[in-house]
Amino acid sequence: MKISLNWLKNYINLDFVSVDEVVHKLTVSGLEVEEVTDYSKIYNNFVVGFVKERKKHPNADKLSLCVVNDGNNDLPVVCGAPNVEAGQKIVFAKIDAVVPNGGFKITKAKIRGEVSNGMICSERELGISDNHEGIMVLDSNAEPGTPIAEYLGLDDVVIEISITPNRSDALSHIGAARDLASILGKDLIIPEVKLQESNEEANELATIKIENPDGCARYIGKVVTGVKVGESPEWLKKYLKAIGSRSINNVVDVTNFILYELGQPLHAFDLDKLAGKKIIVKNASEGEKFTSLDSKERVLKNTDMMICDAEKSVAIAGIMGGENSEVTADTKNILIESAFFNPKYIRKTAKRLGMSTDASYRFERGCDQEITKLAAERAAQLISEMSGGNVAKGIIDINPVPFVPQKVNLRFSRIKRILGYEVDYTTVISILKKLGFTLSRESDKENIFIFIPSFRHDIEREIDVIEEIARIYGYDQIPEVERIAVTLEAKTDQLLPNEEVRNFLVSIGFNEILTNSLLNEEIASEFGNPIEVLSPQSSEMSHLRSSLIPGALMTVARNEKVKENSLKLFEIGHTFNKINETISDFSDFSEESRLLLILAGYAQDNSWYQKERKFDFYDLKGCVDSFIKKFSLDKEVYDSYNSFDNKLLEFGYQKLIKNKPLGFGGKIKPAVLKKYDISSDVFIFDLSLD
Repeated sequence: MKISLNWLKNYINLDFVSVDEVVHKLTVSGLEVEEVTDYSKIYNNFVVGFVKERKKHPNADKLSLCVVNDGNNDLPVVCGAPNVEAGQKIVFAKIDAVVPNGGFKITKAKIRGEVSNGMICSERELGISDNHEGIMVLDSNAEPGTPIAEYLGLDDVVIEISITPNRSDALSHIGAARDLASILGKDLIIPEVKLQESNEEANELATIKIENPDGCARYIGKVVTGVKVGESPEWLKKYLKAIGSRSINNVVDVTNFILYELGQPLHAFDLDKLAGKKIIVKNASEGEKFTSLDSKERVLKNTDMMICDAEKSVAIAGIMGGENSEVTADTKNILIESAFFNPKYIRKTAKRLGMSTDASYRFERGCDQEITKLAAERAAQLISEMSGGNVAKGIIDINPVPFVPQKVNLRFSRIKRILGYEVDYTTVISILKKLGFTLSRESDKENIFIFIPSFRHDIEREIDVIEEIARIYGYDQIPEVERIAVTLEAKTDQLLPNEEVRNFLVSIGFNEILTNSLLNEEIASEFGNPIEVLSPQSSEMSHLRSSLIPGALMTVARNEKVKENSLKLFEIGHTFNKINETISDFSDFSEESRLLLILAGYAQDNSWYQKERKFDFYDLKGCVDSFIKKFSLDKEVYDSYNSFDNKLLEFGYQKLIKNKPLGFGGKIKPAVLKKYDISSDVFIFDLSLD
């Protein structure tokens, strides 16, 4: 996420705050700064130039020989762009300028026998955009010799921050400003909307219907009539250009501006292209074809959510609009879409279609349901001001699933217990308020009841709130502790220490493995009664593992493919199984810490003093018995071979303790190994560490 410092200053007073301090405060708050670009330094020796003459290069068909005035001198310049012409104002890189895209230094050169004293630049070479079809042509009123950073409004500092998936609220200038204001103890300035509405009612000009409230909890429409689509004002183009976004027209630019200002994706429809002046949010028809704004035809599934009019689909919800309703130079009336889409729907559709847009990136992570109205009204105001349009009276707000703020009880004493240091009550309250939390009237100095704002989906529990306090108070404020008291009392409820288990198994030749705790439904179901993940990243990681065995078999298969034929492995990990089909609390599922031993391939290689030998059942049993004896359980644990039936094992046995199963193991059936493409014999023992 790129943040323009000039843009950011609209939402927080940064007088007397240096760039270095801004960068430091953002980083320590968790918004890690990856790169800082000071354009006034980058564009040193780049000026507005005037092409006085242009003629064909005498020794090359595709090159031009130009005379460029840099404000002081007329200089010969060789240019390879097809669109260079005499009379143009251009971006001129003087001798010693360093081109941003490529990092090469401009020197006096001879190109095909002709001297060149500089370079006429494209937007791509300047690092402004990816456009490299020709040179960048400036307005005719540009004054030759003007530093290009000054002329383009790029006398700005752009800060690129890395946003973790849980911090979707920080994917905007307002989001970054909120954190910065909280750290610096300043006020956050939210832009004020002052609408002058016409007498036309928005509800009479358009209608909206949501058929899939699970996929779209809120959809707002704002109508602006009589717009004149054209070029955006310079201030808007400069803001967008600073963060690498290309200006398109005054309507589309405003929707992009709101995206980067508030973090709310918007879409502008040509209202006259919407059949029946109607918007319907519903699922696509299976196999439906749709041409998106990038001119590509997409084949849809009935799980994809679409924005439709009375006759056809007009947009892939939350991802991209269609060519059949886009704003063009002829557009007169527009409908502004500001919606809240379920991240699950957007993520699945975007991934399947291979479409990643600025809008989908935000919707996938969860936008702010409550900011949709402000975003629509602010966009309507700006479009009206720039295009001369009239804002229709009222707003179309379809809200089938209203937002209900979550309430969390923060115990003040708990803050010190968790953090290890004290933050005074006044500071805690100030931090919470500046972060957008609302305090309940029932709060007191011991129990602070707070309502979580709609833009912080990631905060669910008391511990999350305490982390926010630590983050804003400052990790660098954590005091140094000179003395730590450690109790030496024995714990009677101490579990079998995993480190001792690891050390012993390594000492007898085992290697530890770590496998994924997420599996697909089919595999997880073969080994237990697995628990489904609410928002899986993919179908291959949709369920928590019910056993360590499938992960181990996948590991054996991979090692066998690279000719690793002697495997003595172990894994310590947690497994999860449903007890009741509906999970509402901890009694509905089990979580166990288990140890799995795996033997596969050859126990010993062929050599002059011994013949090669494959692992067998007795190797496994010997390892298990050594383990049991190591932890002094050999007097308590006994073997059982009676009526041991296991779908996984060709033959095996159990270890029992007080007539309860401690673990089981044996040789895995060939049919099971075939599923994993394993050719060698595999022996396992699965034991409960709890």
